[in-house]
Amino acid sequence: MPKASSDTLWELAAAEVHSREVGGGEEDRGETVSERSVFLMGSKAGGKTSILLRCLDRDEPPKPTLALEYTFGRRARGHNTPKDIAHLWELGGGTSLSDLVQIPITPLSIRSLSVILILDLSKPNALWGTMEKLLQAARAQLDKVFSQAQQAPKSKHSATHQMPAPPAARVLPKDHPDRELISPFPVPLLFIGSKYDLFQELDSEKKKVVSKTLRFIAHYHAASLIFTSIKSESLVSKTKSFFSHLAFGLDKGKTVSCDLNKPLIIPAGSDSFSQIGSPPAVDVDITSLHAKNPKDLWKKVYERVFPHESTSDHGDLKDPAKDPQYSEPQIDAMRAQKDQELDQYKKNAAKSWKGLQLDT
Repeated sequence: MPKASSDTLWELAAAEVHSREVGGGEEDRGETVSERSVFLMGSKAGGKTSILLRCLDRDEPPKPTLALEYTFGRRARGHNTPKDIAHLWELGGGTSLSDLVQIPITPLSIRSLSVILILDLSKPNALWGTMEKLLQAARAQLDKVFSQAQQAPKSKHSATHQMPAPPAARVLPKDHPDRELISPFPVPLLFIGSKYDLFQELDSEKKKVVSKTLRFIAHYHAASLIFTSIKSESLVSKTKSFFSHLAFGLDKGKTVSCDLNKPLIIPAGSDSFSQIGSPPAVDVDITSLHAKNPKDLWKKVYERVFPHESTSDHGDLKDPAKDPQYSEPQIDAMRAQKDQELDQYKKNAAKSWKGLQLDT
């Protein structure tokens, strides 16, 4: 089907993948292909690519993610049946490229979109800032897209069809005691605490602060939470179950682990504020923190233990033109020549300005 001129390159790429997969005769058998989208974001160098590759059973070395990258996964529901497709987007650069959330979060994708936020447990001082900025960016774009979809005139191909169920209704039963106390994320959300093997080396009290805080945040957003390490096959397997649930609609399993001394595995809706308890005790009177709401209180307590640390995402970004994995000999040679010409031009211009200043 011809695409509208307003479609982005990313949407055209996704449509091409769809046409290649569906065009192989599956429609002739009357089978429907399920398509879902999963958007991964999180801490810079937090293991996003490594986790994604393991979940897709791809045996290849991870490479640093440049800006926003797209791939897809396929899974057959049975013998001689069409393969379901998962469109997978990965945001690189930590928080520095959060503006790019507008590319994977569109009126077309929100019908079947899930978000995975991967947080580096080994760097707790940067954890809250990363989590807060990325969640705010994603939620703002989701709110914008939902508003656009609701205002758009309904048609056969309108994104207003098959809109996601209200978040609270999707996760919590009507009689759940926290139903009116949470702020559910607009689409299914999964928190993954990565590098659990390094996290175990932290002081036990500090680990408790991180674990309880992430339990609170996940439950507050009606999200799932799992701690993992690519060095543990057991944790990778459980992480893959959560991923496959979002990407292909498979059962995520019934394992629940709320023990703060073990890797947390908490499906959405299976926790409660009463089980989580109050923020961990710190050397300050909690009432003196002047928190605006429970979430703000948890933030203030967390940052008392782990003062906010700039992730320096912007400063650490490398120039992709100088990255050897993207080398193009002919283009690089021409670029080097133009850089030399530019440097010479700057030097000549500087001499000209000095000459003008001397004349005056």
